[in-house]
Amino acid sequence: MTAKGEARATVALRRLETLWFNSGTLCNLACATCYIESSPTNDALAYLTLADVERYLDEIGRDALPVREIGFTGGEPFMNRAMPAMIALAQARGFDVLVLTNAMRPLRRFEAAMDAMSRDRLTFRVSLDHYTAPVHDAERGAGSFGIALDGLNWLVGQGFSVAVAGRHLPHESDVEARAGYAALFAGLGLACPPLVLFPEMDAGADVPEITTACWGILDVAPDAMMCASSRMVVRRRGAATPAVLACTLLAYDPQFEMGSTLAAASKAVALNHPHCARFCVLGGASCSG
Repeated sequence: MTAKGEARATVALRRLETLWFNSGTLCNLACATCYIESSPTNDALAYLTLADVERYLDEIGRDALPVREIGFTGGEPFMNRAMPAMIALAQARGFDVLVLTNAMRPLRRFEAAMDAMSRDRLTFRVSLDHYTAPVHDAERGAGSFGIALDGLNWLVGQGFSVAVAGRHLPHESDVEARAGYAALFAGLGLACPPLVLFPEMDAGADVPEITTACWGILDVAPDAMMCASSRMVVRRRGAATPAVLACTLLAYDPQFEMGSTLAAASKAVALNHPHCARFCVLGGASCSG
């Protein structure tokens, strides 16, 4: 129930299509508003191993689950030295693979390993918080914009499929933001890559609680929510085994830990976190490709 005593909305797992692996919360950056609080010192989510990933891919195969996409997120995924092998394993099993990265030094140290990767069904989504250096660098640190663009250019030059993730700023319309990114890419001589703009994330901001009545009021379907089609695997620091979470955004709230197997994680999810409203129901966003 919500604070007002109304029936809280829930989302059933309609069809598991995307399985995310959080490679660990360590990151080369400490961004100002990182939703998962990644930094060079936060290892609350420890590095996943290749064996961890293989275990869940085996479960997908054994139970004939309808997963089509494997996503890797962090932290910065390439802080984990097993990342190239994880990507290769997911590719070898026939999945589409999406890797979220800041395209900075951790990725570039694997240039030789990446050169040997298949480009088939593999996309790198590069984080650019804005199409201008001052806004991006205010979030991620001085000089990070130029380094990220260099990494983006390197990925394109190596023949990888790339996409870009940015943020919806409060003072900027969707049309303005997309025009700004288009101008940036044109200036770099790049064909405009797929661009996804995410809502601002602030767990402390006041947002409405989502009730069962909201589906009709907002004309939004439960099946359109991320948790209707995706789950995320993490390994908590000190844990003997990985755990499956309802969502990529809710790594620390124990309410959203659903067990150690994909079968156990197939139950419905109650939308009782501010991110459920801000990002998914009202924001209409999804981390999936």
